[in-house]
Amino acid sequence: MKASKLFPFLAIIVLFNLTSCSSEEMDDDANTAIEVPVAPQAKQIEIEIMELLNSYRIGEGLRPLQNHNTVKAVAYTHTDYMVEVHNVSHHNFFLRKQTLEVNANANVVSENVGYGFNSAEAVVNAWLNSPSHKANIDGDFTDFDVSAEQDVNGKWYFTNIFIKR
Repeated sequence: MKASKLFPFLAIIVLFNLTSCSSEEMDDDANTAIEVPVAPQAKQIEIEIMELLNSYRIGEGLRPLQNHNTVKAVAYTHTDYMVEVHNVSHHNFFLRKQTLEVNANANVVSENVGYGFNSAEAVVNAWLNSPSHKANIDGDFTDFDVSAEQDVNGKWYFTNIFIKR
């Protein structure tokens, strides 16, 4: 076959290969690598948040939750991501859920996120005053942990993940 006739055919194949990669395919590739980083040491604000949440749960007749290093590490990765992109979100929650299912034997996973609160009391009160966040706090979970990180302007970002094993 002459090169002039082959070129359009090759161009179509190359174009198809460049445009056929969907976000679903990319997500599938991301799912194959479920690596958990080492959890950073707990900050005072994180300890206070967990204590406040457990005090609330006990006051409501619910069992306290156990802190969990793998949950902490996964929460940290998301908080770090939110700080990096300057956006509070639940982006890629399915990856955090899958990571915890594989590495922490989680059957159920849920999370609360927050931004801009200057104390443990402030973020916990905000979560308790939000029906969807409060539902997570009141939920039938066994373990939890929290990550709090500051951006360059000193604003706090929070990720609180709950699991049931």
